[in-house]
Amino acid sequence: MKVFVSSLISGFESFREAVKSAITTLRHEPIMAEDLGAQPDSPQVACLKGLRSADLVILVLGQSYGFPQGSSGVSPTHEEYREARDTKPILVFVQHGVVREPEQSKFVSEVQAWQSGHFRDAFETPEQLKDLVTRAIHDYQLTHAAGPLDVGALVQTAVELLPRSHQGNHSGPPMLNVAFVGGPFQRVLRPAQLEEPALARALHQQALFGEQGVFNSTKGMDSGIDGAALVLSQDRGSRIQLDEHGSLLIRLPLERPEVRGRSGFGGGLAIIEETVMSQLIAAIAYADWLLEKIDPTERLTQVAVAASIDAADFLGWRTQAEDDASPGSGQMRMGRDEDLAPIRIDRRRAALRYEARALAEDLMVPLRRQRRIRNG
Repeated sequence: MKVFVSSLISGFESFREAVKSAITTLRHEPIMAEDLGAQPDSPQVACLKGLRSADLVILVLGQSYGFPQGSSGVSPTHEEYREARDTKPILVFVQHGVVREPEQSKFVSEVQAWQSGHFRDAFETPEQLKDLVTRAIHDYQLTHAAGPLDVGALVQTAVELLPRSHQGNHSGPPMLNVAFVGGPFQRVLRPAQLEEPALARALHQQALFGEQGVFNSTKGMDSGIDGAALVLSQDRGSRIQLDEHGSLLIRLPLERPEVRGRSGFGGGLAIIEETVMSQLIAAIAYADWLLEKIDPTERLTQVAVAASIDAADFLGWRTQAEDDASPGSGQMRMGRDEDLAPIRIDRRRAALRYEARALAEDLMVPLRRQRRIRNG
C-alpha cells in the first residue's frame, strides 16, 4: 500500500521520520516530498502527483501553517488535504500542547469539521506519533479487509436498487427515488439485526421527526422484511428499504399537499424544482443518519448515489416562481421517458453530512435537464 505523508516539512523533520518509520515497519511504501528527488514538474505539482498515486493519506498538523502558494492561496499541506478529501481515505493526527498560528487553527478546525473522528488522534512527541500511526494503519487495514473499493460496481448496485421505471403509465404523484450504496461493499448488519423491532422503530422515529423528516407525521406506517431487506412504507408511495450491506433506497412523493386536487398546470401537471431539491436534501440527511447508526466505525467509507423520477410522460418541470406566476397554465412535456437514465454519482461518505446541499444539486441539475419540456 502506498501511503502519502502530508505535513509541514521545515522544523517537523523528526515527526515526519516517525511517520515514515511506522509505514515502513508495516511494510508499506511511504510517499514523502523530501524523497521525490529531481522532477521536471514544480515541487507543488510533484507532491500532488504523488498524493494522487497513494492508497492512503497521513495528515499531521502541528503548530505552523506554512507559506500560502500563489496558485491556490493556501499552504502546500492545506492544498494536499483539499485534493485528497474527496478521493482518498485520510488518517489525521493533531499535535497537542502547542500554540497554533491563526491560519493553522482555522485549518485544524476545517479538518475536524470534515472528519468524523474515528481516525483522528492527538500526539505530543515523535514516539507517540509513531505508535499512533502504526495502530491507525493496522486498524484501517482490518476495517477494510472486506476487499478493494470498486466504485463502478457500487454505482451499478445503486442503479439496480432503483425501482423499474414505468413513466409511460405512471399514476399517482410523481415519485423521487434515491439509492445509496456504501463501499467497500460488505455486510454491516446480520439478518437478526435487520429483523430487530428496535431498528425499525428507530428508522421510523427518524423518518417522522428527524431534522429532515422523510415520512408524513400524520400518516401511519407499515414495516416488515421483504426478501432480504427491511422495508418501511406509507401510503402515496413513500418507502424506506434497508438491506444487510447498508444499502438504502428512499422513495418520496414530489406532490405538494397544498395543490392536491387543484386543476391546471400547477395542480399536478408539473414537477416543481424546489420540491425535488428539498426531498433530495431530506433523503441525503436520512442516509447520513442511518449510516452513522448502523456503521459507526466507518467500515463504509465511500457512497454511490443513484436517483430517478417516476412520473407520467407529459409532466414538465417548473420552478416555484414559474408555477406561482401562472398556476393554471403551461406547456405539457412532449415525448416519452424511456431514455431517461438514472443519475449516478459517487462521493466520500462524509459528503452526505458536510456537502449535502452540493450533493443534492449534483443530482437535481441532471434530473432537471432530463425533464425540461421538449416540444415536438
